[in-house]
Amino acid sequence: MSDTGGAIPAGAGGLAPDRHPVADFFLCDIFDASPKDDLGTMEHPVFSLSTKPDRRILDYAHNGVSIKVTPSVLGRATIHDKDILIYCISQLMAAINAGREVSRTVRLRAHDFLVATNRDTGGDSYTRLRDAFERLAGTRITTNLAAGGTETTTGFGLIESWRIVRRTGSGRMVSVMVTLSDWLFRSVLAKSVLTLSRDYFRLRKPLERRVYEIARKHCGRQPEWHVSMTVLHKKSGSTAPLRVFRAAMRRMITAGTLPDYTMSEQDGDIVLFTRQGVVVEPGTGPLLSSDALDGARARLPGADVHALAAEWQAWWASTGRPRLTSPDRAFLAWLDTRARET
Repeated sequence: MSDTGGAIPAGAGGLAPDRHPVADFFLCDIFDASPKDDLGTMEHPVFSLSTKPDRRILDYAHNGVSIKVTPSVLGRATIHDKDILIYCISQLMAAINAGREVSRTVRLRAHDFLVATNRDTGGDSYTRLRDAFERLAGTRITTNLAAGGTETTTGFGLIESWRIVRRTGSGRMVSVMVTLSDWLFRSVLAKSVLTLSRDYFRLRKPLERRVYEIARKHCGRQPEWHVSMTVLHKKSGSTAPLRVFRAAMRRMITAGTLPDYTMSEQDGDIVLFTRQGVVVEPGTGPLLSSDALDGARARLPGADVHALAAEWQAWWASTGRPRLTSPDRAFLAWLDTRARET
């Protein structure tokens, strides 16, 4: 018997070995993906709002959730750095909804990312992008916040790793490979995400972006949501004194640039967020049983079912307040449709 050295003799049957299998990564190639954000970092102030390197350790606790954020020597990841995660989440969710296989390692084209997030595509943008990757990888999180219905106390980076895959002759990066944290990837698989307005990327000030996230998470599509200035200050992660934060909120109210929502100041140091274009009197929607709310929890573990119920009631009102023989069944059917479209 002759030694062929692994070569396949002429005329031999069968298949040659697959010497170049498909890489274990997901390629970001869905150009019209809707912006998506994960519920965990929308709810809690993980990202820095500072425009200068923020090297302070953040300790945050609210409603049984504790978060410790430890920055690297480069500083804590900023809310503008978060655009990378939003872009990856958006691409992954679009692929999941299309029935495609996904991985927590994603390959993105730098230029596509810059365009999708409304950034300049000049040479300096690529340098800033590399700095953002380094801050995301260097920022460490320790939390008991559940992801995908699982609560554990764990430590991780916002991204596990990143590497430049290709550069042009001028040194400009073309594509990058990013491995998301397992915690964040579980949130994606559980569809614990919300759609953002594309105008989110047009918001220049970090505090505007953070306040929009909070409004989107808590107000959602229900007609309105109110919160005390003190709680909003805490949830925003702002390090400014409350009086300075209050003045910033008043300027934001006057400017009226927040997408989807109108802000107003109410008596008692309260901020009211009203969804634009929808007028529904609170408490006038169909009543839901506790069984319906339990069904919602089973479908979307970790979701705020009362906010979902309010969102459904607003949708019901916007469709002409049709008569329902079973509000529970109608709500759960709406929830299933919404989950498929998310």
